[in-house]
Amino acid sequence: MNSGEPPSQTIQDLQLAMTAGDFPRALATLEVLSPEHRQQAAPLALQLGRPRLAAAWTDIPVVRAAALLRLGEAAAALEALREQEHAARPAALRARAAWQQQSSGAITEAEEARRLAQAEGDAAALVAVATLRGEQRLSDPFAALRALAEGLKVAEMTGDPADAHLLAVLGHAQLRLGSSKGRRTAEKGLERSLPGSPARVLALLALEQPEEALTQAKAGELAPVWWRGFMPSGSASASGTAHTAVDG
Repeated sequence: MNSGEPPSQTIQDLQLAMTAGDFPRALATLEVLSPEHRQQAAPLALQLGRPRLAAAWTDIPVVRAAALLRLGEAAAALEALREQEHAARPAALRARAAWQQQSSGAITEAEEARRLAQAEGDAAALVAVATLRGEQRLSDPFAALRALAEGLKVAEMTGDPADAHLLAVLGHAQLRLGSSKGRRTAEKGLERSLPGSPARVLALLALEQPEEALTQAKAGELAPVWWRGFMPSGSASASGTAHTAVDG
C-alpha cells in the first residue's frame, strides 16, 4: 500500500533529467535521491544550485571547496583544501577563496593557479582562472579583456563552447568600455548558464535585470560576494542587500 512517501530516485534518474535539460525534474529528483547515491550526486547538486547539499554529501575536497565557495564560506573552503596537492584545480579554488576574502595575495594566488593550469594543460582550470583574473581587473576593462581572452582561446583550442561565467564577466568588461558587443555577450552567457549559478546572476546584472539576478542568487544559495563589484551601486537592489554581504 502506498504510504504517500515519494519514491526514492537513483543517480541515473538525476543524470537523465539533467541531460534532457529538465532542471525542475532534476531538482525534484535530487530531493528524493536514495542515500547511497548522494555522494556520487554531489557534483550534480552543485551544478543544480544546491551547494549546501553538495558540501554535505561529498567527500571530495575540491567539490566540497567549490560548494563552500558558492556559499561564501572561503575559510571553510581553504580548510577543505588544506591537504590537497599543489595542483591547478585546488590552486584555482584557493585563488577564488583569497579573492572572496579580499586577501592582499589574491592576485598572486591567481597568477600561480594560472601557471599551474598552463603547466598541466588543465583546460577547466585555465578557464576558471581566466574568469577570476578578469574579475580582478574589471576596474581596468582593457586588462580584464586580455585576461578573459585566455579563457576564450582555451575554448577555441578544445572546440568547446565558451564558458557561461567567463562570458558573463566578459559582457561586463565590454559594457564598461561602451561596446555594443557587451549586451550580446551577456545574453550568450545567460543562455548557457545554469539556474542559480554565478554565471546567470552576473549575466542578468549585465543585462540590467538586478531583481531577477537576486532571485536567481537566492534560489542557488549564492553568497553576495559573487556579485561584489557588479551590482550598480545606486540600485535599490544593491542597497537592499548590503547588510547581507559575505566577505565584503
